[in-house]
Amino acid sequence: MMDKSFAESGTKVNKVKKGPRVVVGLDIGTTKIACFVGMKNEHDKIEIISMGKSESLGVMRGVVSNIEKTVQSISHAVELAQERVAGNLKINNVNVGIAGQHIKSIQTRGIHTRKNVLGEIAQKDIDALIDDMYAMVMTPGEEIITVFPQEYIVDNEQGIKDPVGMTGVRLEANFHIITGHVSNVTNIRTCIERSGLSINEIILEPIASADAVLSDEEKEAGVVLVDIGGGTTDVAIFYDGLIRHTAVIPFGGNVITEDIRNGCKIMLKQAEQLKVRFGSALVSESKDHEIVCIPGLKGRESKEIRLSTLAGIIQARMEEIIELVRVEIRNSGFEKKIIGGVVVTGGGSQLKHLPQLFEFITGMDTRIGYPTEHLANTNQIESISSPIFSTGIGLVLKGFEKEDKHNSLDNVSGETEIRTHTDPRKRGSFFAKVLSKESFKKLENFFRDEDE
Repeated sequence: MMDKSFAESGTKVNKVKKGPRVVVGLDIGTTKIACFVGMKNEHDKIEIISMGKSESLGVMRGVVSNIEKTVQSISHAVELAQERVAGNLKINNVNVGIAGQHIKSIQTRGIHTRKNVLGEIAQKDIDALIDDMYAMVMTPGEEIITVFPQEYIVDNEQGIKDPVGMTGVRLEANFHIITGHVSNVTNIRTCIERSGLSINEIILEPIASADAVLSDEEKEAGVVLVDIGGGTTDVAIFYDGLIRHTAVIPFGGNVITEDIRNGCKIMLKQAEQLKVRFGSALVSESKDHEIVCIPGLKGRESKEIRLSTLAGIIQARMEEIIELVRVEIRNSGFEKKIIGGVVVTGGGSQLKHLPQLFEFITGMDTRIGYPTEHLANTNQIESISSPIFSTGIGLVLKGFEKEDKHNSLDNVSGETEIRTHTDPRKRGSFFAKVLSKESFKKLENFFRDEDE
């Protein structure tokens, strides 16, 4: 996880030169690409010490649509992050987020029958059970991205989080499995490598955002995370400290901007500025006499727009998005168990009166999630606490978490943690395959042979 090339002589971070714990997160979004550099201070707390942001020109709804433009945006964001720290900052390795409407989730149960009836259940039995899940047959073009154990069952005894050391013949587990398209993941890898970088980890963006804005108590009680981005809205439901349901809704802030553009008959940039500065998710909170004047095109009169009209356009689309979120909550099966309510984050969460609209439609308590929940510093970088940066900061936090687990002797810690695979790098996950250059070459050769 650690970018050892980060601290060079003459930089601000010279005092940690002997062993800096540094992680870089790269958020490739529909509207922006942001690069965050985080490190642990002398108190072992995480600080964001640098950030670079650029406009995303080659991504649509979370999926890369133009390789060259995406590479340019990534390079620009990384350069800005390097420039913000005095000295010779060089970013080589990054943790990258993945999202998009191709991401799907399924629930299933796995079974592993042990040959040694009298012996204790060992870690190798857990590994074999999880490896079996990665061997599931998927539709062409789809791969299993990651597998989350929910609970273990030993000889019909349910609700077990760590079965190692127990005695039993039949080891079962309920799994939350996330799938995605092969091409979308490999396109991200291509963009990163053409930018002169290498990937440490590929992390699901809803899970990264959850790490940044949710507390452990909320995850334990049950909470719905809604990350409203530019192209998509990500939904992640946690209960009993574990991820229970994930979904991607193919609508985000850009759709609202497009609605304003068409409804008010103005330019796209003007529509975005209107939404950011005056946008409200509730018509009832807007007054009819409040009017905004929009400059007309060359030689044309300016246009007057009532804020109540603007709010009506925004509310109509937000109600549609929230209804889709509500459907996902119902489909998860945890609707009646969620105590922590809804936490809304991402750029779209900055709309005025959005929590009230969420509460009205879902009937759940709602708050805005800010990515400063687990950070030591919040004032060093301007606007770092904005919900728009939740995913990027979450990628940094997730990178440190994975590093700590890798350095730990055990792979389960805390009462709410569930035992998982020994070594994520060797478990046969799709991300591990993509990050392997040898496997990537085989994949390229496969597609080349198919074309021929």
